[in-house]
Amino acid sequence: MSDIRDKEVLEWYEQFHESIFKYIYMMIQDYQSAEDLRHETFLKAYVNYDSFRGNSNPKTWLFSIAHNITVDYIRKRRPLTILQDLLLFKKDLKPLPEEIVEIKESSKELYNAIAKLKGSYREVIILRKIKEFSIEETSTILGWSESKVKSTLFRAIQALEKKLLKEGDLSEKIV
Repeated sequence: MSDIRDKEVLEWYEQFHESIFKYIYMMIQDYQSAEDLRHETFLKAYVNYDSFRGNSNPKTWLFSIAHNITVDYIRKRRPLTILQDLLLFKKDLKPLPEEIVEIKESSKELYNAIAKLKGSYREVIILRKIKEFSIEETSTILGWSESKVKSTLFRAIQALEKKLLKEGDLSEKIV
C-alpha cells in the first residue's frame, strides 16, 4: 500500500504543485510561506491518503487541504495584506510592450480590489474566476453548499464592481 501511496501522491504533486502554489500565493502574498504551505498540503495528503475516498477528484481534494491549511495560516498571521501587486498572466498571447504595461496596471488594480474584499468573497472569486473551479468543486473545497457558492459569488462580484467603481479603477477592459 505504501508504494501505491508514494506513487500516487508523487503523481499528484507533479500534476498540481504549481496550481496549488499559485492558489496559496494569491491568498497570502508571501512566496516563502506559500512554498511552505504547498509542501504542508502534500505532506498532509500523503499522511491522510487513506481518507481520500474518491468522492471528488484528487485536484479538488488537494485544493480542499490547501484551502484549510491556508485559512489556518491566515488566522494565525493576521493582519496580512493579501493579493497585492499580483499580475494576471495571459498564456497564449504575445502582447506588445505597451499592452503589457496596461495589462499589468489593470491586473494590479483588480487584484488590489480583490484583496480588499472580505475573506469569503475573495476565496470564491479566486476559486471560481481565477482558478476556474466548477461550482461543485468550489463547494467541496470551501465546505459550502452549491447554492452558497453561487450566491456568495454573485455578491462578491457586485462588491468587487462597487469597489472598482468607487476607486475609479473600473474600465471596460476589467469588466
